[in-house]
Amino acid sequence: MSDTPERRYFPVSWDELHRDAKALSWRLAEKGPWKGIVAITRGGLVPAHIVSRELDVRIIDTICIASYDDQNRRKPEILKRIEGDGAGWLIVDDLVDTGQTGRIVRDLLPKAHFATVYAKPAGRPIVDTFITEVSQDTWILFPWDMAPAYAKPIAAISRGG
Repeated sequence: MSDTPERRYFPVSWDELHRDAKALSWRLAEKGPWKGIVAITRGGLVPAHIVSRELDVRIIDTICIASYDDQNRRKPEILKRIEGDGAGWLIVDDLVDTGQTGRIVRDLLPKAHFATVYAKPAGRPIVDTFITEVSQDTWILFPWDMAPAYAKPIAAISRGG
């Protein structure tokens, strides 16, 4: 038996992501109007598009922060920022995990409303609005991260097989 805990996976299909981003839009509709949307790249681009369509927001900008290499975290690097304090703007990302990227964005745009589709407990206090919370030890597999492959049954994983 390994001392390393088994990573839990939460696969999200394109249809599920679209449904959840639309649910996020419903929650955000009463909080606007918005000057525009700031998508956190790269994960926030797809949800930001869905939210912008549903809320009829035509101005979309990006903040670009690199904080992952594949499934490994690294020191965040700001690749592109935007001007201002965020007043009237809606920040959209796919997920808030540890809150590391979220804190950077909050510092850059402290007056913006921050929304994510998914949230983990460590990052949840950083965002204003989210739809689904998953446990901290869960890795969300977004549609752009997956390819069809064999999956072991949970019982086999539990047996160490």
